[in-house]
Order: sequence, then structure tokens, then C-alpha cells
Amino acid sequence: MNTLTMGTARAKAHTINVGEVDLFYLDTGGEAPPVLMLHGLSANAHSFGGIMGAVDNDAFRFIAPDLRGRARSSKPATGYELGDHARDVIALLDALNVQQVLLVGHSFGGYLATYMAANFPNRVSRLVVLDAAISGHPRIGVLLKPSLDRLTHIAASADQYLAEIRAAPYLNNMWDDAIEAYFRAELVENSDGTAQSATSTAAIAQSSYGITIEPLLHHIQQTYQPTLLYSALGDFGPPGTPPLFDAVTARATARAFPNARYEVVPGNHITLLFGPGALVIRNGIEAFAAEKAA
Repeated sequence: MNTLTMGTARAKAHTINVGEVDLFYLDTGGEAPPVLMLHGLSANAHSFGGIMGAVDNDAFRFIAPDLRGRARSSKPATGYELGDHARDVIALLDALNVQQVLLVGHSFGGYLATYMAANFPNRVSRLVVLDAAISGHPRIGVLLKPSLDRLTHIAASADQYLAEIRAAPYLNNMWDDAIEAYFRAELVENSDGTAQSATSTAAIAQSSYGITIEPLLHHIQQTYQPTLLYSALGDFGPPGTPPLFDAVTARATARAFPNARYEVVPGNHITLLFGPGALVIRNGIEAFAAEKAA
């Protein structure tokens, strides 16, 4: 176990067995209300470092796992449907003796979070969905390709790996300690000094397919918890590149929830988690959680 610093938040890193897999997770600990954060398709727990550290207070206990197949968690050959991921997460909560959480999900994690809110309603008090919608841009695969290509790339060194990501158009020249910590967390250095992502490409492919076979609209319509849907409309690439989810689709998704509202956050599909976007989201979560007592 070691301690990692992300902005002004401190989280301890753990690994725990939850049956089929060992899950790596970050946990800020304490007695504050728990907020469980589920990352995007090819991301990891550190993608939420910017949000955890955006405000210097201990209003929440943040818990963020690496989902199976990603970064520091186990990588089984199969088992990547939403139900498989959800069972892992519920087992993690059981092991931590956490009965109910405010649930946050980004992108793929937003679909997983919605699945959990609909199918495990007693474990989710409120839901925050970060840039996920019923449908994406028609060329979403093309838009995501530059980001996903990093999973099969072998760089000459860890520094080179990070330098190449830092120059990626989808980051729109944004870079800070939290972003670096996020991408560094997925790195594995080989014996010859080269570096590559530790995330399983097979896991990403199976997880992507797992979304396509789910009745997402049904899960959305069965999610009765108060829901906050954030949309990022920034260019996902060079100027003129469209967002993954446009405002029309995002608003339609919010309307499909029984009890949701829609807000826009600065940044694009990735950068919304850092810098100005992270501050908006962190403050928004705090205000959203406070509504419970109103």
C-alpha cells in the first residue's frame, strides 16, 4: 500500500480480491459520505485525480477502482459485460462495508453507473454521469482512435510515452500534474527500458461490445435516483473536431432519465476531468449531494 498525492487530495492505493479478480483502487478514507467514481473505457482510477483535488476540503470519501482489465487490476480473458463490472464494484463496496454511495461515472463508467443505479438501486443514492449519452457521433470510432492507439504503442521510454500523449490533439494543449499522474498510472516499463500501457486491448474490445448488447435506454428509464448529467462540448481533437456527444443528444439523454438535469462543463470528453472542468464538477457534486438534505 502506498500514498499518492493528487492536487490537494490524498488517496491511499490498495489492491483487494473480489472473487474473480484483484481490483486496484484509490480511497481517500475517512468518515465523510462516500462517492464512488467509475472511469472511462480505457482509463483508470487516476483519471479522477483532478476532481478529487479540485477543492481543498474533506467533504467526501472518494473511492475509485481500476475496472477489471485496466491498469493495475487483474485482466481475465473474459467477463467484460456491464453486469460483470457491476458485480466487481458491488463486491468492492461489500468488502469496504460501504452500503450506499453517490455514484459518478465518466463515459463507459457513466453507462456502468447507470446500469448499477437501475439494477442495484439500494446501493446508489444519487447519480452523476460525465459525458455519456444514448448515442454518440456517427464517427465515434474514428474520433476515439487516436486515444485508443496508445494501448498498443510501445514507446522508447516512459518519458517518451508521456511526451507523446502530452502532444496528443485530444488533450488540446492541457497538461498538469493530475493528467500526468493519470497516464503514468497505466504505464508498465519493460526490461529493455521501453514503456507501454498496462491496459488490456482485449478487455477494451470486449467492454465496448458489452455496451452494444445492453438495453441502455431501458436502464436509463429505470434509474429513479436524482441524476446530474454533465456534457462536454469541446473539440475532441484539433479545432473543428466535433465532440463525442453533441448537446442535442446529451439533452435527450437527460430527458430520458426519470429525474435528471443537464449541465455543460468546460473541456472535451477527456479534459473535462481536469483543470476548470474538474472544479465545476467537484463543486457541482458537492451542491448536488447537499440537495439531499434540502
